[in-house]
Amino acid sequence: MLRSGGAPSHIPALAVAGLLGDGTYRTHLQRLRERLTERRNALVTTVRDTLGQDFTVALDLPGRRSLPPDGWDRMLIWAFDDHRRGRRTDLVSAVEVVIDPAHRGRGLSTLMRRAMADNARTEGFRGLVVPVRPTAKHEQPETPTEDYVRALGPDGLPRDPWLRTHVQLGSEVAGIAPASMTIPGSLEQWRTWTGLPFDESGPVIVPGALAPVHCSASAGYAVYVEPNVWIAHSLT
Repeated sequence: MLRSGGAPSHIPALAVAGLLGDGTYRTHLQRLRERLTERRNALVTTVRDTLGQDFTVALDLPGRRSLPPDGWDRMLIWAFDDHRRGRRTDLVSAVEVVIDPAHRGRGLSTLMRRAMADNARTEGFRGLVVPVRPTAKHEQPETPTEDYVRALGPDGLPRDPWLRTHVQLGSEVAGIAPASMTIPGSLEQWRTWTGLPFDESGPVIVPGALAPVHCSASAGYAVYVEPNVWIAHSLT
């Protein structure tokens, strides 16, 4: 889930709550971090000033034929399974790129993206794939992701700033991951995470979310299913 720039205030709490509260994320991501520390890179100016860091994982895509529709979630499961079974991997996928908020807006995410590709190429991988979180999609949460991605500027490049950056760096849009991250929770959890009432069934627009959160007042829970966009970059 590649991120760039600032996200609206509700999203960090929402995402962190989901990541820490769900066994899939907690189990697979923590194990991957522990076992694949060599795939963590940092952009630093001094020992005390870390500007940003990234974390990538290796995948055996040919054995599965295509990028998964449940993007970020499935990528973690595949990466851990490939590592555990000792499979030969041919692609690197980005799990996260985080820029220190004090240093955002300086083009550092672009530098990190280039560094990921350079490192993967040096290690002999044939490609880099990224389940990208379009940075302006939260402004159109009810627009289908497919329609949002098809919106181009006069120059023929994506209107979304982060998708545009990837294409300018030589990547291509490889598909949609309509269910890249799933965050379920009780209504009380959602009220705590967002400050919204969640007292009626139906779609709920949460500031910063890329799609509506689906609320079932009678069942007492709500689910956020976040779409991402698969970006692919050839390294050969």
